[in-house]
Amino acid sequence: MSEGLKLQGVRRTFLQGKEELHVLNGAELSIRPGEIVALVGPSGAGKSTLLHIAGLLERPDAGEVWLAGEPCGKLGDDGRTRLRRLHLGFVYQYHHLLPEFSAVENIVLPQMIAGVGKAKAKAKALVLLDRMGLAKRAEHRPGQLSGGEQQRVAICRALANDPKVLLADEPTGNLDPHTSEGVFDQLIAQVRTSGVAALIATHNPELARRMDRIVRLEEGVLR
Repeated sequence: MSEGLKLQGVRRTFLQGKEELHVLNGAELSIRPGEIVALVGPSGAGKSTLLHIAGLLERPDAGEVWLAGEPCGKLGDDGRTRLRRLHLGFVYQYHHLLPEFSAVENIVLPQMIAGVGKAKAKAKALVLLDRMGLAKRAEHRPGQLSGGEQQRVAICRALANDPKVLLADEPTGNLDPHTSEGVFDQLIAQVRTSGVAALIATHNPELARRMDRIVRLEEGVLR
């Protein structure tokens, strides 16, 4: 697997008092480039934990995460940070945009952190905003944007560094149904255009059915 995301035998256990809670119990998953996979399951099943492990934000107790063809289990913090910067994009339920910066600046910043020059980063940011129908809102700060617009900027930011893998945790969960539909349509269109491997956690069965495949997290395993 030269690109994309692969989880092999991933286990994660937490202590609740004196009891062990086996959140992930040998989870297996492979997502190829250009594939969009819906991650579903009841609240508390461990979807966010799985996304954190897939995104190298948390280490599993056992098992391996492969990202863009590279095993990550033995990497130190610097190596994991490098892979996150190079190959991962994140979209959360809340946009987490920096309020003191404009929409375009919020997309420029992660590119500059990755070593891209300011002019090139801004040109890329403006292209992404235009694709999302936000060209006229580029200089607006997050507080001047609607909830749907804020989340579309967050999607642009996640895709700014051309990641191999996109991870999204309830990316339209804070939006009303109509706005949610529009943002989801644009998210899917951008994923298709970029060819990224995408894992999207959602409680919305209608949105899940529109993805290429649905995996359900139950009792610590993916079915």
